[in-house]
Amino acid sequence: MAKAGKVKTRYVCSSCQTTHISWMGKCTECNEWNTLEEVQVQVTSAAARTTMPVSSDPSTRPVALPEISTVGAPRLKLSMMELSRVLGGGIVPGSGVLVGGDPGIGKSTLLLQMAAEIANNVGPVLYISAEESAHQIRQRAERLRIDAEKLFVLSEIVVEHIMDHIDIMKPSLVIVDSIQAIYAESGTSAAGTVSQVRDCAAMLLRNAKRLNIPLFLVGHVTKDGNIAGPRVLEHMVDAVLQLEGERFHSYRLLRSVKNRFGSTNEVGIFEMGERGMIEVSNPSELFLAERLPNASGSAIAVSMEGTRPLLVEVQALSSHTSFSQPRRTSNGIDQNRLLLLAAVLSKRVGMKLAEQDIFVNIVGGMRVNEPATDLSIAAAIASSYKNRPVAADLALIGEVGLSGELRSVGHLTRRLHEASKLGFKRVLAPRTATTKKNSGDPLPKGVEVIGARTLQDALDIALV
Repeated sequence: MAKAGKVKTRYVCSSCQTTHISWMGKCTECNEWNTLEEVQVQVTSAAARTTMPVSSDPSTRPVALPEISTVGAPRLKLSMMELSRVLGGGIVPGSGVLVGGDPGIGKSTLLLQMAAEIANNVGPVLYISAEESAHQIRQRAERLRIDAEKLFVLSEIVVEHIMDHIDIMKPSLVIVDSIQAIYAESGTSAAGTVSQVRDCAAMLLRNAKRLNIPLFLVGHVTKDGNIAGPRVLEHMVDAVLQLEGERFHSYRLLRSVKNRFGSTNEVGIFEMGERGMIEVSNPSELFLAERLPNASGSAIAVSMEGTRPLLVEVQALSSHTSFSQPRRTSNGIDQNRLLLLAAVLSKRVGMKLAEQDIFVNIVGGMRVNEPATDLSIAAAIASSYKNRPVAADLALIGEVGLSGELRSVGHLTRRLHEASKLGFKRVLAPRTATTKKNSGDPLPKGVEVIGARTLQDALDIALV
């Protein structure tokens, strides 16, 4: 049994029965004056409560796997195909989704656009704003030219009150912005603490699954980019989406870190504009629009972002250093990967990079992590070092090993199709990946695939 906690004072409106934390002259719900009456509320001790859903139905029994029905509620479809792709094909009713990202990156903007679409096409949506007033949300909606009659905004920070509104309204979608700003009255700690975040999320998720309502939670991030609060928060939800990008660049990447209803490799690409998040249907073309074809230190990489091939420009600058310890600076790639490739170029290709500062940048604020971009990074460094440009019609694919060999990568056919679509006539790839037997799929026509065994052979072909 739960232990009795302390007694708290609350104020109940005699007109609409709304509970308020502090006394005020006018009720904010019904706008009646002098209707608040003081009451004493017995609060359950937080230490005696359970935070996770526990079934209390004694009739539950184990069910054989073949007997479990696979028919579920249809997903809520979205016209924003980038967001729909990351979610796995739409919003699953009863699911809990956690959205994280740096401050000002566009989380609230993206969710407000999604809420307006669901409100216009499906049914009422409840947007819980715990950090901004309803007036601020209205101003953002006007800037985004959003005017959805069934989109309801509630400025509330008490989770019990939020759940009461959800039970009464039964909306098609609930958005809580943010989970760190709300608190439970039954708790003893302040909002944003580990126990409050865990308890509030558990209560909201349990309520959403009971009513079969999709729930989106906005989460703050730490200075390291991780979602703030207990790690169990990410385990409790069904999907974790991370919105990434540089604040001074217009492009945003929405990554699926966890998804129980879809792939975790999907990435949605948006451009932040005056009217909010705009989908980027062909990001490769935008990233290469300002490229100088005959400039040294530039190479084109064909990266895979989820199931989508993406062409990005890799820029490198090699300059003589006046210090005993040369600098290695990277933007958009892993720093350790840059050190590895610089060592391979020095040892296996014979470049004297110990006296060179090396700077590598992925154009457009993109960040690439897969090894298939190794060859383009190495080619960009070698191009800058030798002051010889990479062929303008050449894209590069391949992982570089420590012995200087080129290793094959997956999804070669998809990468070649994307390169061909953007006008590249030649693609330099590992020799083992250029045969139909090894790639598994026939190579597309119109693109000449050039195979190279080692990094030295690849640089001899790539550099003009």
